[in-house]
Amino acid sequence: MDRLSNSIGILGGSFDPIHFGHLRLAQEARDFLNLSEVRFVPAGRPPHRGPAKVSDVHRISMLDIATKSNPSFRVDARELGQTELTYTIDTLQSLRNEIGQETPLVLLIGVDQFLLIHTWKNWKELTNVAHLLIAMRPSAEPFSPLNLSADVLVWFQAHQSADPTKANQLPAGHIFLLGLTPLAISSTAIRATIAAGQSPCYLLPNPVLDYIRANNLYL
Repeated sequence: MDRLSNSIGILGGSFDPIHFGHLRLAQEARDFLNLSEVRFVPAGRPPHRGPAKVSDVHRISMLDIATKSNPSFRVDARELGQTELTYTIDTLQSLRNEIGQETPLVLLIGVDQFLLIHTWKNWKELTNVAHLLIAMRPSAEPFSPLNLSADVLVWFQAHQSADPTKANQLPAGHIFLLGLTPLAISSTAIRATIAAGQSPCYLLPNPVLDYIRANNLYL
């Protein structure tokens, strides 16, 4: 493998709870783009979904448990505790202000999120601040640019790249596609399994499951 760059991957989500699908996406993105680290950013008050089912403290604790064995993974809680709605473009800009203008940033998102990107705040500005990596999740419909609105399609085609090395050569500006190992796991299904009195074993790390049980979460 080539020497790792200083590029940083950003994976946002509710992580309610974190599971192997999240962890595998982060690992495959790291390997594909030769990222130096991947930061897990638990959502604060996202505009497109309701509040998390458990407290921020529990979500951070589960993230810490799930990521602590991987030195390339880091938990970033900058969105938590905010009273106003939190937007991806603002979070990326906050990171950019901290790390400077030259360090590559890569936003990791699922294809289902990308198909709704036209509803995001200042979505065209995302590639001014970071690269994007679109993960082809097995549970999603096959991705086709034809499913994009006209303005998103123009933006996508202008920034799409098949060369992953560009994620380390420039701080922002490219959109990459990555096919993931099929792992059709969701936090929603895990919560439903627990609520039904069944075991979600093998869908998430055992220490995370132990934490959920010890704290009687999702019942």
